[in-house]
Amino acid sequence: MGTEHASAVEISEPFLPDSGKVREGELEETIPEWRDQITVRGLVVSALMGSLFCIITHKLNLTVGIIPSLNVAAGLLGFFFVKSWTGFLSKLGFSVRPFTRQENTVIQTCVVACYGLAFSGGFGSYLLAMDERTYELIGVDYPGNRAEDVLNPGLGWMIGFMFVVSFLGLFSLVPLRKVMVMDYKLTYPSGTATAMLINSFHTNTGAELAGKQVSCLGKYLGISLSWSCFKWFFSGIGDSCGFDNFPSLGLTLFKNTFYFDFSPTYVGCGLICPHIVNCSVLLGAIISWGFLWPFISQHAGDWYPADLGSNDFKGLYGYKVFIAISLILGDGLYNLIKIISITVKEMCNSKQNNLPIVKEAQDNESSKLLMQQKKQDEIFLKDRIPSWVAASGYVGLAAISTATIPVIFPALKWYLVLSSYIIAPALAFCNSYGTGLTDWSLASTYGKIGLFIIASMVGGNGGVVAGLAACGVMMAIVSTAADLMQDFKTGYLTLSSAKSMFVSQLIGTAMGCVIAPLTFWLFWTAFDIGSPDGPYKAPYAVIFREMAILGVEGFSELPKHCLAICCGFFVAALVINLLRDVTPAKVSQFIPIPMAMAVPFYIGAYFAIDMFVGTVILFVWERLNRKGAEDFAGAVASGLICGDGIWTIPSAILSIFRINPPICMYFGPSSSS
Repeated sequence: MGTEHASAVEISEPFLPDSGKVREGELEETIPEWRDQITVRGLVVSALMGSLFCIITHKLNLTVGIIPSLNVAAGLLGFFFVKSWTGFLSKLGFSVRPFTRQENTVIQTCVVACYGLAFSGGFGSYLLAMDERTYELIGVDYPGNRAEDVLNPGLGWMIGFMFVVSFLGLFSLVPLRKVMVMDYKLTYPSGTATAMLINSFHTNTGAELAGKQVSCLGKYLGISLSWSCFKWFFSGIGDSCGFDNFPSLGLTLFKNTFYFDFSPTYVGCGLICPHIVNCSVLLGAIISWGFLWPFISQHAGDWYPADLGSNDFKGLYGYKVFIAISLILGDGLYNLIKIISITVKEMCNSKQNNLPIVKEAQDNESSKLLMQQKKQDEIFLKDRIPSWVAASGYVGLAAISTATIPVIFPALKWYLVLSSYIIAPALAFCNSYGTGLTDWSLASTYGKIGLFIIASMVGGNGGVVAGLAACGVMMAIVSTAADLMQDFKTGYLTLSSAKSMFVSQLIGTAMGCVIAPLTFWLFWTAFDIGSPDGPYKAPYAVIFREMAILGVEGFSELPKHCLAICCGFFVAALVINLLRDVTPAKVSQFIPIPMAMAVPFYIGAYFAIDMFVGTVILFVWERLNRKGAEDFAGAVASGLICGDGIWTIPSAILSIFRINPPICMYFGPSSSS
């Protein structure tokens, strides 16, 4: 454990308590009890914001299928709404309770849990893949595409399905919260940025550095928001226009997704994530999009049919998805086994685990840092969530779900549901670990594992619907587990109780089980969802149904050599992790992280370029002015992520009202004539 995340501690931890360095009275701050951190006004604001964010998520899910993290926007808007509320009541002469950063954090957690179900609920992917429109788009004569495997959306069964699958992920990783947040010190960039934002708005006014950090954050928030607004005017209709498709490194590299897309969010993530994570992501992009995919493409017609679509799993897309999965599983399972072995060893030794950052204070400043760290640890561990509660909650909910899901989807037998719940915690850990490193939740990737396996096991008699439903079971668990751990990180940095975080996540999930289907139903009744000629094409619905059909036909239908290559990358992930643990720290700090390398294999290289730009900026800044970088890098990153995240709301509202950007800025080769 000592060498695995040493670099993460060195790079990410200094800015975490930065805003507390000079807040002289912070260590004496009165922390509300966990029950007082959850308020009625906070829940009302959470419900309103959750509804808004669900609408935004559905809009993005049904158009491009990519959902950015809205954690930062949730924290900022929560502060704005409650402050406006309390200010208005104060002017009317009412006495209002103070608005604390803990209450702010609870609101953010509740909102994230609510709108997270709009994504993991599969309203633009696996649930929609069951409908009649998607069945017809693939073709009624397509092998394996049966009319019996059709289930159109219905408000009643969707709400019921959400309730029986959405809570298990919250109980699956609760016992590992200390390991993930305190021991491994995973960054969780969006959660960290949200925490710094919340802390910045709740600082003592006399703190000079805190004031400068808030000013810096506001400055870069304004720059990022203005830039995102400016980019919108040139983004046109569709997904091929604007700065997001700017061939900054040339048209040849652009075809292989190597370009800088001017995304403040990813540059901000590069400023927050450790250098080794950013470099690992770039290395993964170079290996995959620079060498592996072009090499495999040269064998089109031999290894796989050359006339397949770009999203056909029998072609290059199959290599991309399954090789990425092999790296992710290799890295995640290695670290899962490592954590279990260390935990067992500590229990046998009956010794208290000392945090790796606890050191002898050398001066007054480091003493303040140490005191702040100790207070964060103390509050995070104060209100314990007993392991038996997590275990009994998971087992009880799994039993209810195992009995209920076959009623909704008869093809998905109870023993298949039970098997999914047995292996789900391991996959939830893998996803939470990867999210902590790169800020990318690959819940849909893990869902595809369940989809493919269950569809192949059930076969032609209902395998398509069974696989899609199993995908939903898996996605719900791994997605909510990652969201919970990200919110634990935010709560840890804002001195919020872990118990209040857990309870607010439960409340937000309950809200989402109702709000997410209702807001989707608005889209379903108002627009022609799934039409290839309309604005809501729902591209992932076709992809997920095609994958289920492929699963029914079996693994033998995968492209040639795909499984062999996957096995090679799985072993490589294990070996690389082993090298990171057995080599000295001065060597292991330069060994890449397989989990981070895997992300661009599937998504593309563009965001790796953005994150690398962020890490280069931080590297140069540290060399020129290390103190300034430690004090303000987090504020700059938070501002960039906040501004871009906030613009998501008005841009989505404009899109819902069909107000399109006036200009399509497109780049292509000059005419040969």
